[in-house]
Amino acid sequence: MAEFIKMPTLGFDMEEGTMGTWLKQVGDPVQKGDVLAEIESDKVTQELTARAEGVLLAQLANTGDLIPVGDNLGIIGAEGEDISGMADGASSNGTAAPKTKAEPAAEQEEAKPTAPAAQPAKAGGEPDGEFPGGVKATPVARRVAEEHSVDLAQVGGSGPGGRVRKTDVEAYLATGPTAEPTRQATVPAVETAVPTPANATEKPLTRMRQAIARRMTESKTTVPHFYVTSEIDMALALKLRKQINESLEPEQKVTVNDLIVKASALALRQFPNINASFGGDKIILHNEINVGSAVAVEGGLLTIVQKGTAGASISKITQDHKEMIGRAREGRVKPEDVEGATFTVSNLGAFDVEHFVAIINPPHAAILAVGSAKQVPVVVDGELTVSTRMKATISADHRVTDGVEAAQFMQALKAILEDPLRLLI
Repeated sequence: MAEFIKMPTLGFDMEEGTMGTWLKQVGDPVQKGDVLAEIESDKVTQELTARAEGVLLAQLANTGDLIPVGDNLGIIGAEGEDISGMADGASSNGTAAPKTKAEPAAEQEEAKPTAPAAQPAKAGGEPDGEFPGGVKATPVARRVAEEHSVDLAQVGGSGPGGRVRKTDVEAYLATGPTAEPTRQATVPAVETAVPTPANATEKPLTRMRQAIARRMTESKTTVPHFYVTSEIDMALALKLRKQINESLEPEQKVTVNDLIVKASALALRQFPNINASFGGDKIILHNEINVGSAVAVEGGLLTIVQKGTAGASISKITQDHKEMIGRAREGRVKPEDVEGATFTVSNLGAFDVEHFVAIINPPHAAILAVGSAKQVPVVVDGELTVSTRMKATISADHRVTDGVEAAQFMQALKAILEDPLRLLI
């Protein structure tokens, strides 16, 4: 039976993506896992893989089309299967009619949207009347608006073409209607007012930097951060890592970050409020512990996500991290690489950084910033000695947790890393 190919999500805040190049053409056979096309989001280019097998019967989006998450991109089914009803119902996703195999020109014309030719297509292909008051909005924004009985006609849209995004609805709920929509291109607004000197060069913001600017500005202006720092004796953890790596091939070797990610997950088991999200009138406690790691990529950052971290072995974490980091730096991440994080580790230890604080990645309740493990003079039992110490700082959302609980989490993290055999149990 024929089924639609959907626009996937790529990160929790992705609401739409740009259709890239189709790598399969109408009539081509398709196996599960085959790469069908490329999808571009604010941060990465993703390979769109098939979740069904058969034949590519239709392409419902063209290169460059801006498509909301969950909307239809194409159809896969059995060769010769009648998909006329599906194609007609899905053609509103794009500005062009669906491309199907061996259709006469007249049939192609019939598959086009019935709106008058002089009327421009909506961004993302949304027809008038699909939303309250004919307002363009993403699926996520529609859902949030419905849950809170918000009239989308009263919400200013910051997305392309004035599209209402989830953050616009949330801002409306927090502050009420705005006099004029705030456009995405002006985030943060103060930056647009800075004049460019004659001896300076302007560098346009990439989509990734726009996304980072938007999310980090939102976090620092709406989330009440507080910070707790601990110094951890890493001597035994580094010794254990050396012992593990002695018999491993280079591509299998465990990193310090792998140990920290695992230790964080074990500590989170004891403190569910830190493995949580602020939900307005409630705290959302996540049943899974999925620890993300911030990864530097060209032009910005991505967070790759280790699923089920507390129950994963060190070797599993290492293998997953190497594969996901490789795909991230090649610009070929999979949706599951960046979805579902409940807590994040940002590690700058490889860059000789002693200490820093990180900005929380909403909707997480906390993020851990990790510096370098260095040999330093310390006093132990009244005697001066040399020890390998690492500073780590948790940034936490004061709406969800408090200083004592964050300090207790850091104590638990410290205890695990200073008794690292617990990482192997």
